[in-house]
Amino acid sequence: MIKNLKIRALSVATALLLSGVAYAENINYVSGVTGNALENFKEIVAPWEKSTGNSVTFVPMPSSSTDQFGQYRLWLAAGNKDIDIYQTDVIWAPQLAEQFIDLADAAKDLAPKHFKSIIESQTVNGKLVALPIFTDAPALYYRTDLLEKHGASIPKTWEELTTTAQMVQDAERAEGNADIWGFVWQGNAYEGLTCNALEWVKSFGGGQIIEADGTISINNVKAIAAIDLVKTWVGSISPEGVLAYQEEEARGVWQTGNAVFMRNWPYAYGLGNGDDSPIKGKFDVVPLPTGGGHDTSAATLGGWNVAVSKYSEHIDIATSLAVYLASEEAQKTRALVSSNLPTIVALYDDADIAREQPIIPSWKSVFLQAVPRPSAPTKSKYNEVSSKFWSAVHSSLSGDGTTAENFEILEADLQDLKGSGW
Repeated sequence: MIKNLKIRALSVATALLLSGVAYAENINYVSGVTGNALENFKEIVAPWEKSTGNSVTFVPMPSSSTDQFGQYRLWLAAGNKDIDIYQTDVIWAPQLAEQFIDLADAAKDLAPKHFKSIIESQTVNGKLVALPIFTDAPALYYRTDLLEKHGASIPKTWEELTTTAQMVQDAERAEGNADIWGFVWQGNAYEGLTCNALEWVKSFGGGQIIEADGTISINNVKAIAAIDLVKTWVGSISPEGVLAYQEEEARGVWQTGNAVFMRNWPYAYGLGNGDDSPIKGKFDVVPLPTGGGHDTSAATLGGWNVAVSKYSEHIDIATSLAVYLASEEAQKTRALVSSNLPTIVALYDDADIAREQPIIPSWKSVFLQAVPRPSAPTKSKYNEVSSKFWSAVHSSLSGDGTTAENFEILEADLQDLKGSGW
């Protein structure tokens, strides 16, 4: 597919040359697609295309970040010249740093406008590996109409959510709403389950899987209690199929009006309030619940960035595009059309964003609860760590061994990984 795209781009460039028009380049940009990402990207990138005369071809990938990362590594290991810019997860910088150019000089005036911590997350050994285009932290979506109808309060703890979701679900089904579920989330065995499970464990006081100093902390009674509570949701307030859900499957159930609560990222807010959405104006968001008697909420820090491949044959033009996509202009457009959280501090006080996307200023309280995945202490081994973690959690939720047994095995596996050096 990419080869055919390049052939078409070459044909256009040849025609331009023959007509005396300046040569235009095509930049291939690869990214996962969630929601309306492809359509929104066209709107975001249009000003850059117009001002430079160049074009951008969007190369779509599955929405699963796990699948994306696997393909990216294959392409980069092969020195693939077809992809110029990669949209990268916030956790990938240490693992892919050697494959991307240093953007520090190109972004020397832009970088100080971003949240310092996010720029630091994309800096490896002094090299600015990628530029942030939006940040992310999930929240608890809830149906305002259904809670009001049944006299229920917004749950502040996971235990309260369990009870409230069951109550509203049962009441709705008694009234003939057979398709309603209490709570939908991301339970598939992939990076998304690592994010969900980290939130459960951290909010129960069970640590962050592996702590900043490299200590393996996951095998503890609080972490086990968190997963054991979640296990009770499967088949009760959540469908059995939730163990195969990613973001879009959860949103699909939610947006058709068939869930009381949902855990998801900011992108689902704008879609849920679209003119064609059955739940438009019927929901709101709050920070994720606490659990196990603790008062700390936890939301996994997410976010996406743009990195320029060192194998690109159009490095200067690709760098120009990367800087543009990380700029205030592009981030404002993205916030307005996608409800994505900017990484440029000033945009949280932008009047247009506050008017059109009031969720963004109010998401500050969610963002303040964000916790990082343990990519910093585990460096190049992070994906192996995450895979072992989500596999242990998925096995526990599926009834394949107890959580205590699975976390004991997980701890031993992580010790082996640590022993081989991370």
